[in-house]
Amino acid sequence: MLKPEKLLSSISRQFPSLKPTQRFRDLARDLLCRLKKCVSVNQIREIQAQMLTNSVYKPNFLIPKAVELGDFTYASSLFSATEAPNHYSFNFMIRGLTNTWRDHGAALSLYKRMKLSGLKPDNFTYNFVFVACGNLPEKIGVARSVHSSLFKVGLERDDHVNHSLIAMYAKCGRVVDARKVFDEITERDMVSWNSMISGYLVAGCAKDAVGLFREMEEEGVEPDERTLVSVLGACGHLGDLKTGGLVEEIAVTKKIGLSMFLGPKLISMYGKCGELDSARRVFNQMVNKDRVAWNAMITVYSQNGRSSEAIKLFREMEDSGVSPDAVTFSTVLSACGSVGAFELGKRIEIYALETGLQHNVYVATGLVDMYGKCGSIEEALRVFETMPVKNEATWNAMISAYAHHGLAQEALSLFDQMSVPPSDVTFVGVLSACVHAGLVDQGRRYFHEMSSAFGLVPKIEHYTNVIDLLSRAGMLEEAWELMEKFPGKPDEIMLGAILGACQKRRDVVVGGKAMRMLMEMEEAKNAGNYVISSKVYAEMKMWDECAKTRALMRERGVVKTPGCSWIEMDGELMEFNAGSDWLQCGKEDSGSLYGLLVEEMKSERCDCFQLW
Repeated sequence: MLKPEKLLSSISRQFPSLKPTQRFRDLARDLLCRLKKCVSVNQIREIQAQMLTNSVYKPNFLIPKAVELGDFTYASSLFSATEAPNHYSFNFMIRGLTNTWRDHGAALSLYKRMKLSGLKPDNFTYNFVFVACGNLPEKIGVARSVHSSLFKVGLERDDHVNHSLIAMYAKCGRVVDARKVFDEITERDMVSWNSMISGYLVAGCAKDAVGLFREMEEEGVEPDERTLVSVLGACGHLGDLKTGGLVEEIAVTKKIGLSMFLGPKLISMYGKCGELDSARRVFNQMVNKDRVAWNAMITVYSQNGRSSEAIKLFREMEDSGVSPDAVTFSTVLSACGSVGAFELGKRIEIYALETGLQHNVYVATGLVDMYGKCGSIEEALRVFETMPVKNEATWNAMISAYAHHGLAQEALSLFDQMSVPPSDVTFVGVLSACVHAGLVDQGRRYFHEMSSAFGLVPKIEHYTNVIDLLSRAGMLEEAWELMEKFPGKPDEIMLGAILGACQKRRDVVVGGKAMRMLMEMEEAKNAGNYVISSKVYAEMKMWDECAKTRALMRERGVVKTPGCSWIEMDGELMEFNAGSDWLQCGKEDSGSLYGLLVEEMKSERCDCFQLW
C-alpha cells in the first residue's frame, strides 16, 4: 500500500494542473476505493492512519467495513470515537449487533441512542431492530412500541418492514399479531406469503402453515423453493404425508431440483411420516449430496429404529469423503447405543478429539448415552465429568445410565446435584431408577414432587413407571387406583406392568380387570400381554377364556417379535435373530463360531459334573 506522501506525489504527477482542493478530493476518493477492497482489519487500520495523516475525516466509511469483517472491538472503538455517527454508521452497527455478534439488547440500546441523537430510523434500521426484538421475546412491550413508531415515520406500509414484523411476532409466539400484519398488506408478494408460512412454522403452528399454503394455491400464487421448504417442515411435524407428497410433485412440475435445502427437507418429512423407502429414494436421487443431506438420511434411519442402516450409511458417508460434524456424530452415537456398537462409538470419540468436537455438548452427551447403553458406566462417567458445559440432556443421559445399571442411589444423588432445572424426561430416569431398585417410598415422593416442587405435569411414562414400581412391590390395588387417576386412556404398557405382577402373585381379581381392559383395546399389539393373559386364564382353569385370548391374538395378527442381538466383528455389525437358521457372516466364520460355542458348552458341562 502507498504511503500518504507518495500517494499525493503520484496524484500530483498525473494531474499537475489540479488545485490542492481537487487533489484532496482525489486522495479521499482513492482511499475510499482502497477501503472497499480491504480484507483484514490491519488493512483498515492502515487506511485510517492515512486518513488521519491527510486530515481526511471519513469515520462513517470505516465503521461499516469493520462491521463487515466482524471485529466488534475495533468497530465499537471507531463508533465511540465518532462525534456524530450518521444513519449509515448506526444502521451498520445495529446490523452487526443483531446478525454478527448476537447482542440483541445492545442493538435495541443503540436504536434508542439513534433516536435520541435526532436521527430518523429508516426501513433498514427497523428490519434489524425487529430481528433483535424477535430474539428477546420478554421485550414484547418494546417491540410493540417500536411497531407503533412506524406510523410516525410513515413506514407502516413498507413491505420489507412488514415482513420483518411478521417474523418478529412469530418468534415471540404472537401469531395473531403476525397474521394481523399479514392481512393488512394490500399487495402481497411471494416474500409476504413465505414470511407468514415460515412464521407459523416458527411459532409451532404447523397446521396453520399448511392451511395458508392451501390458501396461497387457491389465490393462484406460485410457490417458490422457500415456500416448499417451509411447508415440508410443517408436514413433517403433522405427519401429513399427503401434502408432503403434493409438495414433491410441485417441485418436479416446476423443475425445482433437489437442492441442499429442498432435498434434506423432503428426506426429513418422509422420515417423520414413516416412509423410509421414499426418504431413501429422494436421497439416492440427489446428485450432489452435502453433509446436510447425509445427516438427514442418517437421522431418519436412527429415529425410526433402523440403527444398523444408520451406521452403514455413516460408513458410506466416510467413504464418499464428506466430513462428519457434531450432528452426524450425535446421531450415529444414538444408533450405536441402540445396537451396542461399542467399538464404533469409541472410534467416534477419537474422531471428535481429532476434529475438536469432544467438548461439543451434543457430541459429549451422545457419548455419555452411548457408553451407558453399551454397558460401560465408567466411560460414561468419565465423559460426563470432563464436560465443561452440561445441558439438561447431559444430566438426563447420566441419570438414565445409572438407572439402567441398577445404580439407583447414584442416579438419585446425581439428580440432587443437577445445575439446571429438571424436565419430565429427567423424572422418567429418576422413577426408572426407583423401579430397578424397588424404592417405593422414594418413587412416590419424586412422582408427587414433579408437580408440587417443579410444576411439571406427569405424563403416561411417569404413571407407568410408578404403577410398575407398585406392582412389583405387590401393591396391586394401589397400582390400579393410580391407573384410574390417570387423566388419559391407559395403554398396553401400563396394563402389561400390572398384568405381569398379577401373574406372579396369582391375583385373579386385579388381573381379571387388567385382562378385560387389554382385550378391549383393538390397537393392542404386544404379544407378551396376550401370552401372559392366556397363562393367567389357564391357571384359573378358565379354558374358554384362554382359548379366546389365543384366537383374538391370531385374529388381530399379533405375532411375537423374535429376539434380536448384535455383535461387532472386525468393525462390522453382525445381526442375529432368534429362530433364523443363518448368520450374517461367511460360511467359514459361521462354522468356526458354531465350533466355538460347542467347545464352550462342553466346558460348561464338565464344570457342572465337577461340582456334582
